[in-house]
Amino acid sequence: MKKQLTLAQRVNVLRAAVMGANDGILSVAGIVIGVAGATTDSYAIFISGMSGLLAGTVSMAMGEYVSVNTQKDSQKKAIATEKAMLKSHYDDEFSYIEQKYLDQGIEPELATKATSEMMSRDSLVTMVRERYGFEVGQYTSPYAAAIASMISFPIGSILPMLAITLLPSQIRVMATFIAVVLALCLTGFVAATLGNANRGRAVIRNMVSGVLTMVVTFIIGSLIGH
Repeated sequence: MKKQLTLAQRVNVLRAAVMGANDGILSVAGIVIGVAGATTDSYAIFISGMSGLLAGTVSMAMGEYVSVNTQKDSQKKAIATEKAMLKSHYDDEFSYIEQKYLDQGIEPELATKATSEMMSRDSLVTMVRERYGFEVGQYTSPYAAAIASMISFPIGSILPMLAITLLPSQIRVMATFIAVVLALCLTGFVAATLGNANRGRAVIRNMVSGVLTMVVTFIIGSLIGH
């Protein structure tokens, strides 16, 4: 029977998808707007955008795979460390949990009782959760994260590609600019929601990074083209 993903695992995969789409929008927008600043040749702009799309898709997928695997390896090392500590320094580990409860304002007698119950139930799970902040066995799949990025990056890339290639040459740069800014506001909001971060700050940060990327690449393209 196929094991169901936990909520945390699904959120992490969704995060990879959102960030993949965000990078697809921003990366390809920077490329096509930069090339549009250098030339009005629609075919050249399209080819450069497609090249960025293909390269970015592979890069994002491999990046997520390596990143999630690195995180997974770190979590496994933390678990191994805690196993060894529980065997050789159980009292110290017990005291660590007890002190955390005391620091939260729990009465000493209740803190000792709660610690005893938690440690007797599953000391390894308790220690890993309290010391490192993750649940034993709940790892994000590097394959799922890589596939999510591999799918979402080209999907995000479609917006700037369509805008820059299908719209009239007189308005395509500005229209692409506006469309990309709006899309980046959306991905910034979703990413902040998934990460429980400040939504307004995330949207502004995402928007500013997109604007700077497009302005810089367009200026450089214009200088090179002329």
